[in-house]
Amino acid sequence: MPEPISLPLPTPGEIAQRALLIELFDVAVAAVSADLCIPAQLPAPVPGRTLILAIGKAGAAMARAVYRHMEGTVDGIVLTRYGHSYPASQMPPGFTVFEAGHPLPDEHGIAATRHILDAVRALGPDDQLLALVSGGASALLTMPATGVTLADKQDVTRQLLQCGASISEINCVRTHLSGVKGGRLALAAAPAKVVTLVLSDIPGDDPALVGSGPTLPDRTKLEDARKILALYGIVTPDHVRDALADPANETPNASRSEFDAAETRVIARSINALQAAGQMAAAAGYTPVYLGGDIEGDSTEVGTIHAALALHHAQKGGRWALLSGGETTVVVRNADGRGGRNTEYLLSLALALDRTPGISALSCDTDGIDGTEDNAGALITPTTLARARRARLSPASALRANKTYDFFAGLEDLVVTGPTRTNVNDFRVILVDR
Repeated sequence: MPEPISLPLPTPGEIAQRALLIELFDVAVAAVSADLCIPAQLPAPVPGRTLILAIGKAGAAMARAVYRHMEGTVDGIVLTRYGHSYPASQMPPGFTVFEAGHPLPDEHGIAATRHILDAVRALGPDDQLLALVSGGASALLTMPATGVTLADKQDVTRQLLQCGASISEINCVRTHLSGVKGGRLALAAAPAKVVTLVLSDIPGDDPALVGSGPTLPDRTKLEDARKILALYGIVTPDHVRDALADPANETPNASRSEFDAAETRVIARSINALQAAGQMAAAAGYTPVYLGGDIEGDSTEVGTIHAALALHHAQKGGRWALLSGGETTVVVRNADGRGGRNTEYLLSLALALDRTPGISALSCDTDGIDGTEDNAGALITPTTLARARRARLSPASALRANKTYDFFAGLEDLVVTGPTRTNVNDFRVILVDR
């Protein structure tokens, strides 16, 4: 029989840090909830009706928050990821709710998009389109450009997700292979007034990039999309390359009159979550250090850099909370691997810290889903590597094989929240107690 595995017992300080890490994440997510951020940003009612169009992983929560506080005649459509809505009894009466595929688009997304276009085109000059856009909308709102199939969109998206492209680069390509993104939905709504409220999951918080900006003018060009495919060696059939060379697929720019009276407001961003967590960390006796809310780059490289920063603060002594947000990337080397950018970041961080006492960390996606698995992320402590050895888990092998989910599951260190119905991208915090 195999020898029973005996894991090291956590110290009282480690137990306290683990509990605080979870509390900090909860506070960060609550600070960017729709109920908190929506009410003060609502537009005035119009003589006609307001069509609420909520697209993205936060769509259901945003729609409910608007319905509770919006005056005038309203109805609505919600398009969100599978499992990210509420039971029908908890949704506003009369609202139509669709769920569709993410991160890869599917037929349900196409059917929902057709329904949305029909509803938007029926708006008149006295009406208003209130678009509530959050992360995930790029995959959910799906209408392939002429000559491009759903299978083409799925294949290009899959390759971009696996090669390490940034979210801005991915959205640029998706926008130019679409018949509805990059401001085209606003053109369909004319002559109605268009107001867009954005929950930003994009580093830099450019609202035109969130969800590929269905109601906002696009600043990228077909040429940009072609360069991105060439940069990452994305293989596409001739008809997809033809679509990206067709001037008819160029997105509308800001000079179009349909955008003249449009209003756009970013209602929540990464820094809001970081600041809320920083205030709580300070109350717990840690000095907050904000590393930035728009960090990009390879997950393992960022983990190594952040380990160096944590070790620097450990040498200074005292108690520190290093907070950061943004969206790192993962190069998928093993198609059968399970994991996401947060768990890859954490495992890289743990290896670089090499069991330094007094340092623990958490990295989670604020939408509750890291990659394609059921966890928001995970956490590490000074005993992570020792416990992995006892459990016969190899951190280096897990990183190489993109099996970081399995690694943290084996240590029972995954953070599982389920859908949070908000999304300002990743939340990372490193606690240093020396």
